[in-house]
Amino acid sequence: MQRHPSQSIAKRGFDLALALALAIPAIAISVLAMFFIWVDDRANPIFVQKRLGRNGAPFHLVKLRTMRVGTGDRPSHESQTTNITRIGALLRRTKLDELPQLWNVLRGEMSFVGPRPGLPSQTILAEARRRHGVDRLLPGITGVAQVAGVDMSTPEYLAEVDAGYLGKWSLGRDLALLLRTASGSGRGDAIGR
Repeated sequence: MQRHPSQSIAKRGFDLALALALAIPAIAISVLAMFFIWVDDRANPIFVQKRLGRNGAPFHLVKLRTMRVGTGDRPSHESQTTNITRIGALLRRTKLDELPQLWNVLRGEMSFVGPRPGLPSQTILAEARRRHGVDRLLPGITGVAQVAGVDMSTPEYLAEVDAGYLGKWSLGRDLALLLRTASGSGRGDAIGR
C-alpha cells in the first residue's frame, strides 16, 4: 500500500522539525563523545559507511565510531565484541553513536523511523526488502524491527518485519517507536550473539 503524498510530506516535516530541535544538544553530546573516542583509541571518531537508501540508492551513513580501526566493513552480526572500544560499548548501549545520523535525516537520506539501512554487500537482505516493497521507504535511525530485537542476521524475516511499517503513516506510531527505542527497547546489538 502506497502512502498518500500528504503523509510523505507530513512525515518529512516531522523529521525536519525533530532533527532541527535536537541539533544543538546532539552536536554538543557528539563533540564530547568524539573527544573520548579519540582519547580511547587515538583514531578518527567519525565513522562513515556506504549504505543502501530508498530504492536501493547508496548514501553515506554517519555515526560515531564504536569499533576499533581495521575492523572491516561488515554488518554488526558478523563482528565480535572484542572489536568494540571501551567508550564504544557505552555509546552503543545508550544509542548515542547514532546522533550524527541527524545529518542524514536533514539531508533527506534517512528518516527517524524506517528500516535500518543495509550494506551494499547484503544482497539477500536487499532482494528480500525489494520483494516486500520495503526498499520504497527511507531508511530509519530506528524501526519496527529494531524495537522487536530483530537484526540483519535473518534477512528474510527482517524484511517481513520491516514490511509492517508500510502503508499509512502515523505520527503517533513514529513517536511510540521513538519512545520505545529511547526507553531501551531494541537493545538487540547483534555483536557477539
